[in-house]
Amino acid sequence: MTAATLSVTAPVAAQAAPAATPCGASAMVKETLPNGTTWQLCWRINDKAGLVLDHVFVATKRYPEQVQVLDSIRLAQLNVPYDTGDTEYNDLTAIGLGSYGLETITGDDCKGGSVRQGSDGGGDPQVRDVLCVSAEPRGLAYRLHEYEWDDTTEEQTEKVYSQEGHDLVLRTISKLGWYEYVTEYRLHDDGQISARLGATGDLAPSEYSTADNGWPLGKEAKDYSTMHYHNAFWRVDFNIAGKGGEKVEQFDTTTSGRGSMAAALTTTHKTLGTEGTFTKANQRFWRLVSPTSKNADGHQRSYELALGASDKYEGHPETKPDVTFSQKNLCEKWASDNAADPECPLDIKTVVDFVKDKEKLADPVMWVRVGFHHVPRDEDQSPMPMHWQGFDLVPRDFTEMNPLTPAGREGANGNTSDDGSQG
Repeated sequence: MTAATLSVTAPVAAQAAPAATPCGASAMVKETLPNGTTWQLCWRINDKAGLVLDHVFVATKRYPEQVQVLDSIRLAQLNVPYDTGDTEYNDLTAIGLGSYGLETITGDDCKGGSVRQGSDGGGDPQVRDVLCVSAEPRGLAYRLHEYEWDDTTEEQTEKVYSQEGHDLVLRTISKLGWYEYVTEYRLHDDGQISARLGATGDLAPSEYSTADNGWPLGKEAKDYSTMHYHNAFWRVDFNIAGKGGEKVEQFDTTTSGRGSMAAALTTTHKTLGTEGTFTKANQRFWRLVSPTSKNADGHQRSYELALGASDKYEGHPETKPDVTFSQKNLCEKWASDNAADPECPLDIKTVVDFVKDKEKLADPVMWVRVGFHHVPRDEDQSPMPMHWQGFDLVPRDFTEMNPLTPAGREGANGNTSDDGSQG
């Protein structure tokens, strides 16, 4: 894939120009997707976290000036406890995705993409193929079957708007023991960012137990492969439009009565002014909102955290919350086992410890936990099929319309009906 620069002229909302790029050409990814969206970022390999994305900017065909989204995003821990209670790993702090385990990209690891070279984060100066960068179709981006009035013919005409979407995908692979982990970030052409951790490789041949906490593999029911958890944490630091200082807002929807046909719902929101740990509830979401940067409609730019499937591991306090918001502190690096870092005080061990003092959220960092309870199955032999866990960062009012809005729909902003009714 070849990087490209947009030369499209289009209406532009008031936006901050990108700061000087803090990384050289070898550490920069700047790619334009087929629909005209350009992502620019810096990448590096950390010895513990593996792939780190810094200074992430986005521009679209409709809005060609780059606007910053993230200061950084990376994994912050991978806790793997086995259901017997006799085996547990903190894979990032004890082993490291970017040093011991970082794999060389080969074979079909990057089919259809381009490979970037770098050295691991553990001090090995050897340069090798470690990062895959590719543009991949993501399916239907939108579809609209519209009936439009033609002033010339004074007749209604039919128009179908349909467009395939694409992702800019960055991935690395790390082998830790028998497992092989794929760190992947998918940057969508509509501004969404998906963070994912994939697991493949093999089941640990030494981890077999009983029917109480294992699953029978092989002939009959004699060998029970031990069930276990993959508790993955990510550290996300926003920097919307280069301004920082985002506010954290929580939205909750509840039933408040009945209307003439159905239940009436009420949505309320509150600003989370101090640090804390939080858990998903029905009809609840969080967003990080810029207090200063607005879209062309005058609405504050923000990104919403969209959590998918997740298993909660009850064995540790730090694996129970779904999300933690802490005040930015460079010493708070790892969601658990943080004391293993010699630069950090020993009393700051986990994300739960980070927020005990309820410090004011002036520059929040978001810690997202996604759990997967791996109950082995016959099909895991061998190699194990990939299983994924992760979350999405969804733009909310980042632009005043869909950044992929096609010609012919530019005027469909707000209530455009004659009688003020909405469907």
